[in-house]
Amino acid sequence: MKKIYTDLFIDFDDTLYDTHSNAVIALRELFEAMDFGRWFADPEVFYTEYWNTNIDLWGRYSKGEITRDYLIVERFRRPLSIGMDTAPTEAYCREVGDRFLDFCATKPGLIEGARELMDYLRGKGYRLHMCSNGFHEVQYRKLRACGLDQHFTTIILSENAGANKPSAQYFDYAFKVSAAPKETTLMIGDNFQTDILGAKQVGLDTAFFNRFPEYPAPEAVTYEVTALRQLMDIL
Repeated sequence: MKKIYTDLFIDFDDTLYDTHSNAVIALRELFEAMDFGRWFADPEVFYTEYWNTNIDLWGRYSKGEITRDYLIVERFRRPLSIGMDTAPTEAYCREVGDRFLDFCATKPGLIEGARELMDYLRGKGYRLHMCSNGFHEVQYRKLRACGLDQHFTTIILSENAGANKPSAQYFDYAFKVSAAPKETTLMIGDNFQTDILGAKQVGLDTAFFNRFPEYPAPEAVTYEVTALRQLMDIL
């Protein structure tokens, strides 16, 4: 017999919203708009360093090792420093970051099956709560761009919680603002460290969206799916 859930905590970036693919497009637009070609004869050098830097910084940010402001500046300071004669100023990095987020926020791309799943869940009467470590000034714009802004009962951002997933403080805040009962709430996410382990540590059932299933979940989870549509067989 299926367990009955009333509330769903759902990660947004790369679970529903195709953050990586959208950012690839935005990064190319940024490269042209800011004329980075004057420093990089081969754009791929810039792109590769950006992605390597981004992965490192977001991992450290989720653990609380660095601040939001440090991430915003450093994710462009490092890759630009490779091509420029002198390291870019903090002010310039912030300008670049603002332009990049503007480009990102207009992209509508979703993970395959995301809209179908969200329409299904809303139709079934679940209370849907978006749980994200993303930045306030861009997450709401991305929600509107992809057309999922009306699906969520609550938007729960780490900046409002004062802590990032996977910390218990984040989830305590999520329970408080959503009024979701822990016993009938399921956490859905693609990042095993931030979404799944964080939820498990506070006693939540979990659904791991294993998008690239070369390996199974490293620890026991309540459910594991490799496509969003599979969640409709569970919920």
